[in-house]
Amino acid sequence: MRFNNKMLALAALLFAAQASADTLESIDNCAVGCPTGGSSNVSIVRHAYTLNNNSTTKFANWVAYHITKDTPASGKTRNWKTDPALNPADTLAPADYTGANAALKVDRGHQAPLASLAGVSDWESLNYLSNITPQKSDLNQGAWARLEDQERKLIDRADISSVYTVTGPLYERDMGKLPGTQKAHTIPSAYWKVISVVDRGQELRAFGFVVGQEELIRDLPTERFDPGRFAVYQLRLRDIESRTGLDFGALRLADVMELQGVEERFSRRARVPVVRIDSLSDVVRPPS
Repeated sequence: MRFNNKMLALAALLFAAQASADTLESIDNCAVGCPTGGSSNVSIVRHAYTLNNNSTTKFANWVAYHITKDTPASGKTRNWKTDPALNPADTLAPADYTGANAALKVDRGHQAPLASLAGVSDWESLNYLSNITPQKSDLNQGAWARLEDQERKLIDRADISSVYTVTGPLYERDMGKLPGTQKAHTIPSAYWKVISVVDRGQELRAFGFVVGQEELIRDLPTERFDPGRFAVYQLRLRDIESRTGLDFGALRLADVMELQGVEERFSRRARVPVVRIDSLSDVVRPPS
């Protein structure tokens, strides 16, 4: 049987589609669960991350990623690009950030971190602006970077086999606009991050954190966590849900802040249990 050009092209297309499907099935960024209830149904699945985009804010509702011993890498460039998988009207372009640092003192802040995931095959997608938000420079290079550092170090612990994270923005106060664009957009006022770890016994534990872009903290002790000018708070996943409109589903069952014995740490008068994290020793863990 002889194959003509059309048959060969069809065979190649079918093979590529099957390979793509097999590849997507192997991506496990949402293995422990990703949020539902975002305002957009536009989700993008990549090796580096899984992302749910918001065409109104122009930023992701959430970004999920999986850190392993093989995913971190250094020395990668930051070549900012518009996400080719999105309608250009639904996201920002590099030119939209023109003058932003001088006017607002913001960086292009990664949601899925470059240092933790630069070892994956599609690492360049980490620099797509769908994975970026305008983040205060002091936050991006301070508390947020330290939180990412500690998150990355978890995978080196002998008692932890996997680290899964989902992160996203909060919009609770006006933060102004980027001066270099006329596109409608909303700059985040804070960020949340849920870090989930699977121990060697296959037990899942989830830790929820929030850090604001305007919460300036003075006279913090200098310890390993070193949050700098911005405070990091640990709180319940259900409280992050109430502030975002997202639903973490069964992941709430793994929230260390909900475990029996933890609630005794908080005042009965406290409406929302919150712990300010000035050092690693402040992180709420399962009762021993």
